[in-house]
Amino acid sequence: MTIEEFKAYTKTKGPLNTAEIHSLMDHASNEARKITFRLNSAYHTPDEVRTLLSELFGYRVPDSFRVFPPFYTDFGKNITVGENVFINACCHFQDHGGVTLGDGSQIGHNVVFATLNHALEPELRAITSPAPIVLGRNVWIGSNATILQGVTIGDNAVVAAGAVVTKDVPANTVVGGVPAKVIRAIGSSDFWI
Repeated sequence: MTIEEFKAYTKTKGPLNTAEIHSLMDHASNEARKITFRLNSAYHTPDEVRTLLSELFGYRVPDSFRVFPPFYTDFGKNITVGENVFINACCHFQDHGGVTLGDGSQIGHNVVFATLNHALEPELRAITSPAPIVLGRNVWIGSNATILQGVTIGDNAVVAAGAVVTKDVPANTVVGGVPAKVIRAIGSSDFWI
């Protein structure tokens, strides 16, 4: 199984429960750790950071992409970033199911993107299932937020610090809490939240 075949399969949201899938996931995880250990173990210029992340993601990331390491992922091959995306330090990407960050997205410190879930039944709990996380344009994710599998966050939305997002977020809204709920709409006269 290739990375592209794996990514196509995860779009079906089917269980990740075959030896072939586990072998690919283990190999990708080992490669991701090698690259992130290099990234996180010393200072790198912004261009060097982008070079390492291009190697990790498997494509050339935009020149406008900025990341403040450390950066963590256990897969790394299913992350897509748009133009002018910023990721602050200590973020964790469990990207097997796919994470897409739209143009202008800003990700605060220590944000977690979790695209895998487990069954509740103990006898099935070792089987994971993927679902993508998609951020629209100009999304702001506050520090220590967690975005769970299958969530789409609409354009211009804001996720408050510490929120746990379990459901889709409408465009032009602020959500917060555990689980996150809409707090208010974003108006054209808003400056500070």
